[in-house]
Amino acid sequence: MSTSIRIRGTAALAAALLLAGCTSGGGDSAATPPAGTPSKNSPAAGLPAALTGQRPEWRSCPAPEGGRKPGRDWRCADVTVPLDYDRPAGETMSVALIRKEARDKDRRLGSLLFNFGGPGASGVAGLPRAAAEYDKLNERYDLVGFDPRGVGRSGAVICRDDREQAASEAGTDVTPDTPAEEAAFLADGTAFGAGCARRSGKTIAHTTTSNTARDLDLVRHVLGDAKLNYFGISYGTELGGTYAHLFPKNVGRAVLDAVVDPTADNVGHARNQTVGFQRALESYLQGRGESPKAGTARIAALLKRLDRSPLPVGDRRLTDGLAVTGIVMPLYSEESWPMLTSALQKAENGDGSELLRLADFYNDREPDGHYGTQSHAQRAISCADSAERPTAAQARALLPEFRGLSPVFGEFLAWDTAGWCANWPVKGERTTPEASAPGAAPVLVVGTTNDPATPYEGAERMAKELGAGVGVLVTNEGDGHGAYGTSSCVTRTVDAYLLDGKVPAYGKKCG
Repeated sequence: MSTSIRIRGTAALAAALLLAGCTSGGGDSAATPPAGTPSKNSPAAGLPAALTGQRPEWRSCPAPEGGRKPGRDWRCADVTVPLDYDRPAGETMSVALIRKEARDKDRRLGSLLFNFGGPGASGVAGLPRAAAEYDKLNERYDLVGFDPRGVGRSGAVICRDDREQAASEAGTDVTPDTPAEEAAFLADGTAFGAGCARRSGKTIAHTTTSNTARDLDLVRHVLGDAKLNYFGISYGTELGGTYAHLFPKNVGRAVLDAVVDPTADNVGHARNQTVGFQRALESYLQGRGESPKAGTARIAALLKRLDRSPLPVGDRRLTDGLAVTGIVMPLYSEESWPMLTSALQKAENGDGSELLRLADFYNDREPDGHYGTQSHAQRAISCADSAERPTAAQARALLPEFRGLSPVFGEFLAWDTAGWCANWPVKGERTTPEASAPGAAPVLVVGTTNDPATPYEGAERMAKELGAGVGVLVTNEGDGHGAYGTSSCVTRTVDAYLLDGKVPAYGKKCG
């Protein structure tokens, strides 16, 4: 499938868009070993000494693809991990790290590892861009970003070249209305998976979230941390929950913000996002003084027109699928709502350039036509995780319900269930992730009431799944995907927890 809105990123995604000008349990310092000395708390038993005894060799960082080289305070390294944890002495791969050391060495609390979501977001590229937001935490923590396996510099999964991606985007109707369009839609998904297998080989069978959680524990050990201090956002919350389930005794101070529902299967995630994006759209419409019902009908009518007759934009076209993606992009952050207003007004007047530009930003397409590979990794990770393979008939059966939930997003997301992992070349691991973590230290679970991509109910369910005394729910009453850095109340609460170990009362509300 050429376009998907799935989970994809964090509030930082929309913040980056603004900057791009796309407009019309940590423990005290006495218990923390020197950075780089392997922890006495070894990772899972059975790993060879060559892996558990390694020390990262920090070096200056190259510039990420399409980005600027990080400043001199940042250093990069690689940690070797097993390709297959069932064969720990077999083939290996590298996990890329980037680090900015704590400023206060005497009061250093250890490393704080970040995952910004996706799945498929690069922490090596993303953390330096977002670091100003975490400057207070950098006083006492080494800020550490990483590329999960299959992402960026950690064996990036590649499924298509730029020409193939552009052809798919232009020629595939992601809301098929005829048997011919449906056949082409399904064939595109199959071709994508075949391309992943051809270009990335055996890697795609091992890009599971559980394997990345095992990588995290080895990285924790190699960095010298007795416990994993962790900040996960969006998909990063699923990774954090999986880590807590697999290694509850190794959980330090962990924060999960913009939380993925751990009880949802493939269709459940699509249903959740249909509800979440519609809820966010209605909040946007109310914010500009428009009736949510009338505004939804107006936008749905625009999409119907684009489905019948896409708008030409230079030598490209704004299709209904790209328009949906362009609408989704600014819903991630209230600060981006004016962009949505401008883009919709122009599209309704026959100019699709701004909606297409928003979709391109979301889809990692550069102005020169080069595409990033985050969507490739996103698909590979999701399909390696999920054992479900919904059929076209099952997707078709969802259409009445999903259209009722959202005339704007429902049809797109119902069909997405079939296009996503159809005929994927490797089996998936499970139906839903495990997050129960009895005996783990308290984990802060932050949900925003009008989060578009990960609806608030997912935070409630994650806190419950982690277990009594482990999951600590914090509610942010507001809009946007991710609350830290946008809500002063949430930011203060998280900082107090990460820096001073102050656990808030369960159910604390920030408005």
